[in-house]
Amino acid sequence: MSKEKGSERKELNWFLQLFTIGDRFSVRDFYDRLKKGFVEFLIVFFGVLVSFSVEQQGEDFDDRGSNIDNLSGLRDELMEMREYTREYIAQNEWVTDMYLQQYRRWEVDNDSIFLVYEEEDDFYYSPMAFYTNRDPFNPPRVVYDAIKLDGTFRFLGSDIGRLVNDNYDGTDLKYLMINTDKEEKTFVDEYRSRLANQWVFDLDQIEVEDNAFWVENREYVQQDRFVKYNLFKRLELWNQINEQLLSYDETLTKNIKILDSVLLEKESQWTLIWWWGETPSWLQSSPKLATEEPQDQEQLADQ
Repeated sequence: MSKEKGSERKELNWFLQLFTIGDRFSVRDFYDRLKKGFVEFLIVFFGVLVSFSVEQQGEDFDDRGSNIDNLSGLRDELMEMREYTREYIAQNEWVTDMYLQQYRRWEVDNDSIFLVYEEEDDFYYSPMAFYTNRDPFNPPRVVYDAIKLDGTFRFLGSDIGRLVNDNYDGTDLKYLMINTDKEEKTFVDEYRSRLANQWVFDLDQIEVEDNAFWVENREYVQQDRFVKYNLFKRLELWNQINEQLLSYDETLTKNIKILDSVLLEKESQWTLIWWWGETPSWLQSSPKLATEEPQDQEQLADQ
């Protein structure tokens, strides 16, 4: 406290009386208290500011961790999707070739034109017996759905978000899924309807899984132009699907490489508690992430 006597409280105006403690007012005492109050205010203010800053930095650090986990999970799932796509390509090409040969033999005058001999297993089968089979394209998407559900999709960023969205919900994928599902189902339903509304009245028995059925009724089937045309249009669809699959495989391969580079960049950053920074290029180790080279489609089909 200042040793100055100061002025009596009753002699002061109302404003100074607000800052007067006791019976007298001292300028020096007032200044000391003001300075002390200002210092205490700065301590509290910067303490709160640092507290909020540290808390925000902690949240950002957690977000960064979630982002890396999401990117890593999506990269792994995209690789699974690419493997699934390549297996589907091989299956599609095998089925297309089998039914193309059947279509080309349609007019041949031979009782076994609807049968195929499997030399390795020594048995005959009819491709038309399995004509109603179909396999809609449905690649795995568990990680993607989980990220969208828990609300961490925003951590990916706009560019990566659009890239990932094209793989899972893009227009190309939607058309591919429609062609292998609804469009395929149209041809299958037409074939089944033909058997139920025409063949059942013209033939004694409809046993398409029996090889003898296709031998005994091969002339009748050959004359059914509706079924032959149905096969022709379905072959066109399978060829279109193959082009879409090859394009989708290229997109997956390209996006996997992008995610690999983003992950490599993030994993090369140094971290200190809740802070991180870029590691100098001369300190960066050799890349841990190696993108799998795409296999040749013909080699994959031969396998």
